[in-house]
Amino acid sequence: MELIQTTDALANACKVLGQDRFVAVDTEFMRESTFWPQLCLIQAAGSKAELLIDPLAEGIDLAPFLELLRKKDTVKVFHACRQDLEIFFHKGGELIPEPLFDSQIAAAAVGLGDSISYDNLVRELLGEQIDKGSRFTDWSRRPLSDKQAEYALADVTHLHKLYPILQEKLEQSGREEWLKEELRLLTNPETYRMDPENAWKRLKPRKTTAKWLAAMKAAARWREIEAQTRDIPRSRVMKDDGLYELAQSAPVSQEQLAALRAVPKGFERSKPAERLIAMMQEAMAAPEKHAPKLARQNHLPNNIGPVVELLKVFLRVVAEEEGVAPRLIATVPDLEQIAASDKADVPALSGWRYKVFGEAALKLKRGELALILENGKVVAIELED
Repeated sequence: MELIQTTDALANACKVLGQDRFVAVDTEFMRESTFWPQLCLIQAAGSKAELLIDPLAEGIDLAPFLELLRKKDTVKVFHACRQDLEIFFHKGGELIPEPLFDSQIAAAAVGLGDSISYDNLVRELLGEQIDKGSRFTDWSRRPLSDKQAEYALADVTHLHKLYPILQEKLEQSGREEWLKEELRLLTNPETYRMDPENAWKRLKPRKTTAKWLAAMKAAARWREIEAQTRDIPRSRVMKDDGLYELAQSAPVSQEQLAALRAVPKGFERSKPAERLIAMMQEAMAAPEKHAPKLARQNHLPNNIGPVVELLKVFLRVVAEEEGVAPRLIATVPDLEQIAASDKADVPALSGWRYKVFGEAALKLKRGELALILENGKVVAIELED
């Protein structure tokens, strides 16, 4: 076990890791009191090196490791990697590690559960038990205890063993394309960009008037900028209920702001309040211009209930045949949209899901496919013209 605390040591270790076809990667971070995740530890394992990287070490530059993540001929193996990728995206100047492998997604594709935990996956495929005692310790404290280090390193040593097993299962089942499709969202830079202009999308609009929407967008934008700039959680700037109160009242002066229950006494005279009032004044000067455009709500027909129920049964049949959880293939909202329209814009009607379920589901809707009971089991049969 090696704890890397200098840039030179990190560069040498990354040269060794970079010689491998694949490298297992994990992180330990904290974000309870910050907006941005505080990266506390990086774990990496290859065939010739297993190491812990201390990003909190004085003077260390993570550039060699970030370059390893960019290396196109080395697969980066993670488990449930979205938060890890968010960290590296912001640390590395919008870095997306590619090629990428997520063991949780791969496990779902081969029928091991649609969101299996890491310790359950290790137990299922490796027959080993993970000691979870150090999972919620303070990873920012130094020095790390031996127990913390052993726990952290075990995460990637097990992950390194899992990759070839899962890769073989994917190849045998012919589901490599499933993994590729599911990774597209994770490798899309828009997944990790936090533009304050889009912060309003985190809220559920309660009114549709231009004034209310413009005020809501201004309030959400203000909170996002404050949280990012001051590196504190959004809720410490203002809770969602406070944003809704701002949207309702649209305060454009200190006096109006001071009258709100959502703000503490004296807040109206602060610099953050000054910035909020300025944004609200701008929005209220031209609400139609500043109000976000809401997506049109598709109202479902009243008579689709029986069709949805039929699709649910068919989904269970397909999921059982494929050996995966039904919700990996389609959700109930997907089924409702399919019942309403053959051209529904839902995941179940594109990519591998269309081949496995969507195409046949449309045939079932059109009466070209039927469900029958055969030896106590529901099966689908093609109907002759």
